[in-house]
Amino acid sequence: MTKKGSMKPGKKNRAEEPELEPLCCCEYIDRNGEKNHVAACLCDCQDLDEGCDRWITCKSMQPETYERIMDTISDRLRIPWLRGARKVNISLLPPLFLLPVFLRVASWHFLLGVVVLTSLPVLALWYYYLTHRRKEQTLFFLSLGLFSLGYMYYVFLQEVVPRGRVGPTQLALLTCGLLLILLALCRAKKDPGYLRSPANGDRSLSGSHTEYLNRTGPEKPKGFPGADPAGGLNNRAPKDEPKGCPRTPAGSPATGKEDWCAKCRLVRPARAWHCRICGFCVRRMDHHCVWINSCVGESNHQAFMLALLIFLLTSVYGITLTLDTICTDRSVFTALFYCPGVYANYSSALCFTCVWYSVIIVGGMAYIFLIQLINISYNMTEREVQQALRQKTGRRLLCGLIVDTGQYNRGFLRNWHQFSTLGTRPFHHPAEDVV
Repeated sequence: MTKKGSMKPGKKNRAEEPELEPLCCCEYIDRNGEKNHVAACLCDCQDLDEGCDRWITCKSMQPETYERIMDTISDRLRIPWLRGARKVNISLLPPLFLLPVFLRVASWHFLLGVVVLTSLPVLALWYYYLTHRRKEQTLFFLSLGLFSLGYMYYVFLQEVVPRGRVGPTQLALLTCGLLLILLALCRAKKDPGYLRSPANGDRSLSGSHTEYLNRTGPEKPKGFPGADPAGGLNNRAPKDEPKGCPRTPAGSPATGKEDWCAKCRLVRPARAWHCRICGFCVRRMDHHCVWINSCVGESNHQAFMLALLIFLLTSVYGITLTLDTICTDRSVFTALFYCPGVYANYSSALCFTCVWYSVIIVGGMAYIFLIQLINISYNMTEREVQQALRQKTGRRLLCGLIVDTGQYNRGFLRNWHQFSTLGTRPFHHPAEDVV
């Protein structure tokens, strides 16, 4: 009797536990925890119906309604996959559709090219300001960069190579440069040097916490008294820090420069900083780069610079080959500004438009690369430069292009030697940075 009585609760518990049925390729678990189907993506969307009604009747829409609509769209935008439909990040899609359309429209006429190529940087800067102000992660710029590389290479193969002026060696060099860019980007996307708590207790960068961040978004600290409206990376939150923890202002000759991060609940070493977008502290953080959707810190700064250098060299080489093909009787610099008859042929016009689009991107990346070279030469990070400019604690040279606080500057050669050894000893910092 005892055995039978003891077995009954076990049978009851097994009966009460629901069996998890495997999802088919078109099914998924939505944000409400319910099973849904990709075919029902337009069903039962009250927020979207309300938004359409307000748009038709010319009524204003509340920001909360707009956010709910975007959350619903991002949750239902999925593609069939094994063991359940996979969610597609909505910020990946605009470059895939808009970039080819804009470039082909710009190749119709010279004036259209001027309008489109002028508006594209403006739209990109507006989107950057919008997402950075809201402290949101976005894959838009990473998607734009990768798709721009792929689309420029596609146009080069389809429109430039068949003209017969590009040899196999030149094509191989350009292809190798493209592959090296992708490899350097993969290395730059890895861990930038996240600070992890000791194994005996405090919060660490675990897989569960990363999954939580992906689900809820990065931490958004509120009440930053020194926060600039443009969303700079250089603000610490005195309100969030415990009163008993000392803070050392940047540039002060104190003996201990370690700092307490109230968000990560750990002591961060000198030159480490908390990224408000990623939600973690990064050793020797330089800045949060939207082009790789990650921070640039101690562990990936070298790979970031290598990716920039290879990109600039490969892009300039591709631009030179293209202009030599469509404007054969002029130098590269002259053909960039004066290439008569280029709009008479649609193929040449498309190549010329892509060249100017590449020149705009190369100009922006060259400026970033130059600033990085200057900062490394003075042993400064971009975060420290922006902080010094706001607090007026550094020397400004060449109209503010060079900023030097003298705090970490140990000479040109020693600064570059220190940069070349970044990431080799993750938890070791030079004595001059601590004392």
